[in-house]
Amino acid sequence: MNRLGTFSRPGDDRRFPGAVTAADRVVDLTDQAPTTRDLLADWDRVLPRLDALGDADGEPLAGLRVHAPLEPGQVLQSGANYRTHVIDLAVAHRPADDARTEAQARAEIAAMMDRRAAEGTPYLFVGLPSAVTGPYDDVTIPPWTDKLDWELELAAVIGREAFRVDREHALSHVAAYTIANDLTARDQVFRRDMPEIGTDWFRGKNGPGFTPLGPWLLPARDVDPADLRIHLELDGEVMQDETTKDMLFDTASLVAAASEITPLRPGDLVLTGSPAGNGMARGRLLRPGDVMTGTISGPGDEAQRSSTVGFGAQRTRVVA
Repeated sequence: MNRLGTFSRPGDDRRFPGAVTAADRVVDLTDQAPTTRDLLADWDRVLPRLDALGDADGEPLAGLRVHAPLEPGQVLQSGANYRTHVIDLAVAHRPADDARTEAQARAEIAAMMDRRAAEGTPYLFVGLPSAVTGPYDDVTIPPWTDKLDWELELAAVIGREAFRVDREHALSHVAAYTIANDLTARDQVFRRDMPEIGTDWFRGKNGPGFTPLGPWLLPARDVDPADLRIHLELDGEVMQDETTKDMLFDTASLVAAASEITPLRPGDLVLTGSPAGNGMARGRLLRPGDVMTGTISGPGDEAQRSSTVGFGAQRTRVVA
């Protein structure tokens, strides 16, 4: 299967869309469209073109710089969408005077999540495209937070406009999937000066580089979003390792819910939430010098945990 990415050549800042072949060669696609986002806008024509490339010769991937696979339009983010993740966070954020034992708290929150999955609707909010950065770029901890956390997740990439589509047809509007690490400044999420307002996702989610994206866009027809494994390692230690089966609302439900409020257009992203294993629940937040490695793979497919196969792998270093 060929995948899409965005690249530049040494000494040349011009970025171009390219297809990554199984032989780790990159075929320049600027003769088709100037950007990856433009390719998505013409997806019905582009996908057969990708298939026809096969193992076409191109330039070596190793000689190119890999950028975020696209500059997105809208970024719609899903909060509290993995059952175990929500339980872990809720327990970690319990008030100091909570009289419940941890086991009692977990049981009550688990029951609440089950009710929400059966009767509720997805929780969505808006991210900024300016937070997107490349899959191998450094992540800088800004001076206004000391509680930066990782949240690896699956991102759906829109290829056909979707407005008020139902769940049954929602995935037909998804062109591709990719990896996103939806970083969170935990100490900025809740406004202590205005507790009645609640969460402040603008401050907590949108610092420069807070959304490492890619490396590749994998065509949707090659992906089962209901059965993928999300895997993040921090300095070689596994932190997140969960399947998308733990989602409260599946990808189709999220796309449909987002499209109910706003038209989704080619190049928009719908982030599907992050599984358990984040730093807040572990009591270990990001520090300068940390290296995060994030992968998404099919069930039991360890071979996809490399930089070029399948979704590819992110590798981002944390700096002060």
